[in-house]
Amino acid sequence: MAKACARHILVKTKEEAEMLKKKLANGADFDQLAKKHSKCNSAKQGGNLGEFSPGTMLKAFDNVVFKKPVLTIHGPVKTKFGFHLIETIYRS
Repeated sequence: MAKACARHILVKTKEEAEMLKKKLANGADFDQLAKKHSKCNSAKQGGNLGEFSPGTMLKAFDNVVFKKPVLTIHGPVKTKFGFHLIETIYRS
């Protein structure tokens, strides 16, 4: 079965997600931004969600992690929790 490891930053607004994405594009550290801004419990681990299988996360999240290019920051991706910036670290 497929597995992936991903990290994300979860914020309340699309505007905040876009602002953070710009900072990342300009060289900001993902780990530090996640710890400072993310509303998810994973913020303490720099947004790292560890390894998981398809169907574990919400569909919109899974679509990015299992279908989009690895090691690229995608988003903002809207879910019922807010807006995510998602980076798939690896897929196997």
